[in-house]
Amino acid sequence: MPATTPPPAELHRRVIDWYDTHRRTLPWREDPGPWRVMVSEFMLQQTPVVRVLPVFEAWLERWPTPADLAAAPSGEAVRAWGRLGYPRRALRLHAAATAIVESHDGAVPSTYDELLTLPGVGDYTAAAIASFAYGRRAVVLDTNVRRVFARVVSGVQYPSQGVLRAERDLAASLLPEDDAVAAAWAAATMELGAVVCTARAPRCEACPVADVCRWRAAGHPPHDGPPRRGQAWHGTDRQCRGALMAVVRDADGPVAPELVAAAWSDTAQRERCLDSLLDDGLLDLTDDGRVTLPG
Repeated sequence: MPATTPPPAELHRRVIDWYDTHRRTLPWREDPGPWRVMVSEFMLQQTPVVRVLPVFEAWLERWPTPADLAAAPSGEAVRAWGRLGYPRRALRLHAAATAIVESHDGAVPSTYDELLTLPGVGDYTAAAIASFAYGRRAVVLDTNVRRVFARVVSGVQYPSQGVLRAERDLAASLLPEDDAVAAAWAAATMELGAVVCTARAPRCEACPVADVCRWRAAGHPPHDGPPRRGQAWHGTDRQCRGALMAVVRDADGPVAPELVAAAWSDTAQRERCLDSLLDDGLLDLTDDGRVTLPG
């Protein structure tokens, strides 16, 4: 017999109570200052928590405010990003810090609409900062939250590849009216998806709403939508770009062309990826043809 989803208030109580007991201790939760939350959200995009933690701590020690980061060269932000991957996030965070200084007196905006005006801040990031840093009511839909809602309420293994209107409407219908409860719900559902209702090995025995989960009641039917492809790495342009970035990031100054060439053997792929890094503003060329981080 299909499970019946209880009233939203019952879901809220169960999941938030579970979160209060089982949530991980993370630095941006223990001290959820707006800038700290913003930095964490940029870093956590497509990057596991365990890799973010040391870089986050070093970043906040060096640039404890948006003004501190905005005053530094963008290349230093890329260097400090280290091996987190997707280094364009570092440039976007630097640009956002600059906009905060220029347009918001150095303070991270507190409303969803204002946050959306910042470079690199989209729907999810704006909602997350408004919720986690300011305790505002917002629909926070990351991959983990979407997976929880897909399984518990919609009865499917995975959500669609992109956020659909029906999915957003469902999330809005489940959002508590009270700001503080809504913020707790956002954090709790995200944590539930991250550590219990995981993509590959869900721990249903540890889930506070397993008995009302429609996907579980249906016998865990497999995903029947478009194939879910894992991200390839070996030999890809992403790997090549990362190798080129590592050579320049780890150097004390501009890097000679022959050292860049030694970082990747496939000449055509190397040149293509170097051109893309230059186009993205992640690397610059000096007048004598050496490669450096942006100034």
